[in-house]
Amino acid sequence: MSTAVVVEGPGEHRLAPHEPVRPSAGEALVRVHAVGICGSDREVYQGNRPEGYVRYPLTPGHEWSGTVEEVGAGVPAALVGRKVVGEGFRNCQVCDRCHAGETTLCTAGYEETGFTVPGAMASTLTLPARLLHVLPDDADLTAAALLEPAACIAAAALKANARPGERVAVVGTGTLGMFAVQFLKAGSPAELLVVGTRPDRAALSREFGATDFRTRDQQLPDDFDVVIETAGSSSAARTAASLLRRGGRLVLTGIPAPGAEGLDPTDLVVRQLEVHTVFGAPPDAWAHAVRVFGAGLLDPSPLVTHELPLAAFPEAIELVGSGDPKVGKVLLKP
Repeated sequence: MSTAVVVEGPGEHRLAPHEPVRPSAGEALVRVHAVGICGSDREVYQGNRPEGYVRYPLTPGHEWSGTVEEVGAGVPAALVGRKVVGEGFRNCQVCDRCHAGETTLCTAGYEETGFTVPGAMASTLTLPARLLHVLPDDADLTAAALLEPAACIAAAALKANARPGERVAVVGTGTLGMFAVQFLKAGSPAELLVVGTRPDRAALSREFGATDFRTRDQQLPDDFDVVIETAGSSSAARTAASLLRRGGRLVLTGIPAPGAEGLDPTDLVVRQLEVHTVFGAPPDAWAHAVRVFGAGLLDPSPLVTHELPLAAFPEAIELVGSGDPKVGKVLLKP
């Protein structure tokens, strides 16, 4: 009998028997290969995810990869056997934001795999086939499990619109930060600076394409064209803004704790900074991430440090929140 992780409520979980859900019209059944754990999964388990953004009891898991086993009516049979990843936001497809391609802003309300509907911490996942993105036949499915956070950073890279020869920077050295380095490197920048609090990330940053690495207590420049912030703190956001030239472009992807002090609006106006934010990834960002991954320009593999079975869910949650610099991306393998 296969199993699934079920979080009954804050701090309460169990391993439950799992029966695959046969796909209805327009759906696909995916055999899950790997599922990643991020800070938002820890929030679900601890009970501090914002109200309305989780629904208990719940099978978590929004970062995943797998292989299509079965499809419902109206879905091309050629999908069966293909390696895939999938979008998490369950958008309505008919509101004005969905028609504009901004599915993460769907006006029908928030619904997302692994938060309000069953996720991938199970042997199989059934979801609308329209959310799937097909991978190359030779794709590494373990690495592909990280394409959800990569898609979020792809959204940031598209908004940043960094042009070849521009000076670009990344603030934050976690999974998102290392993805941001790779996306910006693919755009042929003149310089690529990484700013973080972990000196141990310097070598990996350079491996991914950074030309310089500094910690926030070192002297920092103030004349970069583009900065992507990934650290999720108000101080990181202010550091990111301080790196920009007048008229520079800033993209914020991290989510600070509620009530955090923000950027100085006077500074934003006087320096005419262009500020964008990202929450989730719309279809064009997913497609961009999958293309870059397929082209070999995005390598998630060095970020994975732990691969554990589903039964080790509590251990995996503790690893993610440990603060241990030796812990990178933690995956569960159903």
